[in-house]
Amino acid sequence: MRLYNTMSRTKDEFEAGPVVALYVCGVTPYDTTHLGHAFSYAAFDVLIRTLRYLGHEVRYTQNVTDIDDDILKRSKSIGVPWDELGREQTELFQRDMSDLNVLPPTHYPRATEEIPGMVGMIQQLVEQGNAYQVGSQVYFAAATAPNFGMLARLPREEMLKRFEDTGDSPNNPEKRDKLDFLLWKGSGEGEPSWDSPWGAGRPGWHIECSTMAVRYLGPRIDIHGGGDDLIFPHHSCEIAQSEQATGQAPFSRIWMHNGVARLDGVKMSKSLGNLVMVRELLGRFSPDAIRLYLLRHHYRDSFDYDEKELVRAANDAALLQRRVEKIGADDDVTVDSDQLPQGVKVARRLCIAALVDDLNTPDATRAMMELATIDGDEAGIILRQLAGVMGLRLRRS
Repeated sequence: MRLYNTMSRTKDEFEAGPVVALYVCGVTPYDTTHLGHAFSYAAFDVLIRTLRYLGHEVRYTQNVTDIDDDILKRSKSIGVPWDELGREQTELFQRDMSDLNVLPPTHYPRATEEIPGMVGMIQQLVEQGNAYQVGSQVYFAAATAPNFGMLARLPREEMLKRFEDTGDSPNNPEKRDKLDFLLWKGSGEGEPSWDSPWGAGRPGWHIECSTMAVRYLGPRIDIHGGGDDLIFPHHSCEIAQSEQATGQAPFSRIWMHNGVARLDGVKMSKSLGNLVMVRELLGRFSPDAIRLYLLRHHYRDSFDYDEKELVRAANDAALLQRRVEKIGADDDVTVDSDQLPQGVKVARRLCIAALVDDLNTPDATRAMMELATIDGDEAGIILRQLAGVMGLRLRRS
């Protein structure tokens, strides 16, 4: 398998061991679930299914950032307690993912349940001289991390701008260096807080993922994924603090980043109100139609929502469903690979070759559509197997 590695900017050979450790950044549960979420998690779901098809076990951790400034702002604006908002939105997200046939992670930790571990990691960084306290705040000293920001390869001024955009002001006079970032934040009046050696407060965004990844997958993981908007600062900060805390590098062998879903050329976001919600689409289209639509875009590409394309995907999903229905409902039916017709062998080989070449789901779906045109039970059986790798149920609801 070859995967595009954001760190190297090349497709790298991924030599998977018997067990693959995968971490994908999860949602901040206050605007779930929009099409951009579905695009990301459907793509990583196909990665997991492909690895398992190839014979590997996958230990997959996906977090829930259920304490965050955005949650607190949303909670205040709608008059719903922050923890209740987080629970409701997390449950909605899980239901949407289940309906889209996205496999659940092996570990699904909530940030609010992992705070003692975060405090412990911050303490270690302070003791080692990688972090420092100013009042009730604790900052990571970016200068103590060799090659800080290498993942993003941005000039210093652009890094500072992106910090500003995420609310971690580089102009805070408490900081020794403008690139230093928050590990622990003192809570304001009426805000949720937890005890720590630095006073009551809550963890910074970046330390949450480092703590959960290390706890559930170890100090070095195989693949770390997320949206390309997380490359800086989030993932760059994760690398710095994780490698300094554990003393092991690289934190992740492969960094995979997906593109974003847009509406009329603008990235979908709650603040702009330009979201296409999965729950609304599920009321009009089958889960297979939505998945097929999403997987016709390569995971690294951003795309504009186009309902006409979704309608075409719905028609094609129905065609695939009718094709596999011709061979009955027994999912355990197998065929001798050596006895397959040549056309079926070629289509299967093209599908799997596409998936192991940086998860090329557009080419994989084209191979499946070609397979659907081939007569015979063998073609239907292989089509159903490949549909499973792509996460398509191909059943009537």
